[in-house]
Amino acid sequence: MSLESDIKLLGTVSMLSDFTEDKLRLLAFSAESRDFRDGQRLYSAGDRADCAHVVSSGEVALFPPGEAESAAEVVGRGALLGGLSLIVDGERTMTAVARGRVETILIRRPLFRRMLDEFPEIAAGLHRRLSANVRDTTSRLMTVRDRLDRLGN
Repeated sequence: MSLESDIKLLGTVSMLSDFTEDKLRLLAFSAESRDFRDGQRLYSAGDRADCAHVVSSGEVALFPPGEAESAAEVVGRGALLGGLSLIVDGERTMTAVARGRVETILIRRPLFRRMLDEFPEIAAGLHRRLSANVRDTTSRLMTVRDRLDRLGN
């Protein structure tokens, strides 16, 4: 893919929505392009999570640990795989496998952190977005808890 198409694609990723076009250009220029053949693993559950992939073409099947038969989800162009790994250390929770030929834009954590350090306004926007996501997830979990409590009574 061309640099311009990578910039356009990265601009569609929610986690990168606070990046201006110039910052997306810097990110795209510094990121790596990766190609995967059908059936090739992008990563496995339990691997160290130190980068994220943005799917630029093809489809990626995501499998929970120990499951190799049926994918929990299949994602395509524009999907961000492992976004939180750009911010925190951790392990992969799923195995990602290429379905057909797949191209991704690989963003390494040091690059992303450098962008946050150099452009604090991006970090502030990301903090707001992640905080809102945590509040939303907590609210949903409380709803599930309440339903389970009613079923148990």
